[in-house]
Formats: sequence, structure tokens, C-alpha cells
Amino acid sequence: MANITIEQVKHVAHLARLALTDEEAEQLTKDLAAIIQYAEQLNELDTENIEPTTHVIDMKNVMRKDEPKEWITQEEALKNAPDHKDGLFRVPAILE
Repeated sequence: MANITIEQVKHVAHLARLALTDEEAEQLTKDLAAIIQYAEQLNELDTENIEPTTHVIDMKNVMRKDEPKEWITQEEALKNAPDHKDGLFRVPAILE
């Protein structure tokens, strides 16, 4: 890949609405070039017989089984409520 230019850095900064000084743009150009060079090392790896993966570790579903069970009735749920009406909990209003 071609090296990143200072004009490209300034253009991206402009699109992101970032104000950069010339010194900051120069430093970012160097930093981004180093990052790209490091990432390009991956192109040197032989991945011919490697299966694509989505996670580097084996992911398993850790959720419990969805099994039916008995729940309390609506009346039992409302029994300890300080205030209820028409089968619903009543709470103090927070909006005017």
C-alpha cells in the first residue's frame, strides 16, 4: 500500500471536523504510516489453509435453558404494592 500523505491526513481531519496544526498533521502522518506498515505485516502470513473465524476464542452460549415454571399471580404481585389500580402498580408522577 502507498504511504499516507499529509494531505490525506488533513483531508480526513477536515471531514471529521478536527482542527490540526501543521505539526500535529505531520505527527499523525508518521503515526498512521507506522500503523499501516504494522498491519501490512499480516499480508506476509500464509493463510491458505486457515479457516476464517469470527472470534479468537471458542464462544459458547452460557444462557440457561428456557424452561417453563410457575409464577406468582397478578393479585399476589400487587398484594404488597403501596398503591395499585386496575391491575397496575401506581407510582408518583415525575412529569408535569
